Amino acid sequence: MKRRSQLYVPGINERMILKSLEIPADSIIFDLEDSVPPEDKEKARELLKRSLSAYSWKGKELCVRINQLTTKDGLRDLLFVSDLPVDVVLIPKAEGSLDFVHKVTGKLLEPIVETPRGLMEIEDLVRSEGVVAISYGAADLALHAQGEIRGYEGNIYVMTRVATSARAYDVDPVDKVYFDLKNAEGFRTEARTARSLGFSGKQVIHPSQVEIANSVFSPSREELEWYREIVESYERAMKEGRGAIRLRDQLVDQVHYKIAKRYLKDYANTE
Repeated sequence: MKRRSQLYVPGINERMILKSLEIPADSIIFDLEDSVPPEDKEKARELLKRSLSAYSWKGKELCVRINQLTTKDGLRDLLFVSDLPVDVVLIPKAEGSLDFVHKVTGKLLEPIVETPRGLMEIEDLVRSEGVVAISYGAADLALHAQGEIRGYEGNIYVMTRVATSARAYDVDPVDKVYFDLKNAEGFRTEARTARSLGFSGKQVIHPSQVEIANSVFSPSREELEWYREIVESYERAMKEGRGAIRLRDQLVDQVHYKIAKRYLKDYANTE
């Protein structure tokens, strides 16, 4: 399952739910948390249930972001999503083990690191039963760390900790949302940084960001050609007893070979 783009869709907005049918995001996240006012939570649940019964998202990964587990709405959401035809439940402000959430809902999970404790306990999160992906939130991290949002946007420490912790347990790290909707190049730059650190994709909050994310987190035709050249040249070199070669004036060894093989395997059918 590729998670290059995960699009948030307000669970209370029927027009946006319908529009998401045609948006080429890999994952659709129906949001029951921040985008739904407290008085509309039940209305959003009813709308989402009707929509999922009436429409098909044609192979997209369907997700629901529930409310914080320590709230009444969060507990109601656990029972609600258990009977929904969705794939993944997103857990905001996730902390500690989430085994019980998987057992209660029977769904795959994607925790969102949004508190200092969640960041410190990230290994417990990625090791929890059912966890297939993990993301983080700059605004909430800043709030709970008593910092500023700008201090956590593009924060290399946080990004590296999330990415490496996830990869250590075969979990997809998905980069945070980008708030400046008018700054497409800023979004692209942040996405490229995330990809360079090992993230699988990016959460997005507007349809205009989806194509950019899909593009950044997919290798270009030129990259795939380069990876094929690495594989072919390195395999010839191994037959000759060499462990490192010079290719296009670059040193290529076993690590580069393994990276190239992984990309070719993951994206063999995308050209």
